[in-house]
Amino acid sequence: MPNAAKKQAGAGAASTPAVASAQAAGSANGNANTTPGASAADAPGVHDAGPGKPPRFVPPLASSIPDNEFGKEVRLGEQIFLHTPEMAPKFVGNKLNCASCHLDAGRRPDSAPMWAAYVIYPAYRAKNGHVNALAERLQGCFRFSMDGKAPAADDPIMTALQTYMFWLASKAPTGVKLAGQGYPKLPPPPQKADYVRGEAVFGQFCATCHGAQGEGQKQDGHWVFPALWGPDSYNWGAGMHQLGNAAGFILANMPLSQAGLLTAQQAWDVAYFMNAHERPQDPRFKESVAATRKRYHDGADSLYGLEINGHVLGSDSPPAAAHLQKEGS
Repeated sequence: MPNAAKKQAGAGAASTPAVASAQAAGSANGNANTTPGASAADAPGVHDAGPGKPPRFVPPLASSIPDNEFGKEVRLGEQIFLHTPEMAPKFVGNKLNCASCHLDAGRRPDSAPMWAAYVIYPAYRAKNGHVNALAERLQGCFRFSMDGKAPAADDPIMTALQTYMFWLASKAPTGVKLAGQGYPKLPPPPQKADYVRGEAVFGQFCATCHGAQGEGQKQDGHWVFPALWGPDSYNWGAGMHQLGNAAGFILANMPLSQAGLLTAQQAWDVAYFMNAHERPQDPRFKESVAATRKRYHDGADSLYGLEINGHVLGSDSPPAAAHLQKEGS
């Protein structure tokens, strides 16, 4: 177990779910310790959403983590989730946390929440063509979204993360579609997604937090807003590089604390702009960009291998997990 993990294994629940720190975003990103509202609909558990609608699930409050050995493992998993590069440095090659894409410490609906992921695995994934157990799914997150390398299935990091997810999913039904699972699936945009329109949306709504060049933002030496492209972002194999995933996430959750401000067209446009920039190479790269596109990206949802503004995306990508390779040399 990493030293940082050992030090924080018994730490209390974090108050910052990691796309932004509390210092940068206040309570905008949600606090894992938020007390329940007056409405019974906000109480932890399963809630009927009405005829023809999937049930809603509200995960338990962080304040209800048990004060025992199991609870220590839950808290450790939460800390890894919120501070992934610091807590799992051997496996993370960029500056993203798990909570960069799974907001509110993995609690928020329509942000691929962890309570929803836990109850649907094992599951077949077209991405790798076989049934994945939860551990393999998490390994893929480290390899692609974190631009790192996969921990062994029995690594303490994996045990802690799965324990945290198990606890979040307490009382959630298995084999049932729940409201807010994954990212929203949007219909095609009214107009084809456009780089120029997306650039304008990014400048107006996104650059303040994520930087004019998508480089992310630090505060007091800590990353508080993630990089959206470049060497510190997710690589070309990550799910967020797919336009549909990015547009759904953006529409449901961005700008931070102002979800609903953008139109669906704007979400598609800014997703296109964001993913029309270089990022670390797909770790599955073989032979050439063209061959890699044909095998893994041959569809309208991926810009990898396409020429945009005179540049073939993927042709100038840093190697996958380059930061880890550099540190290990």
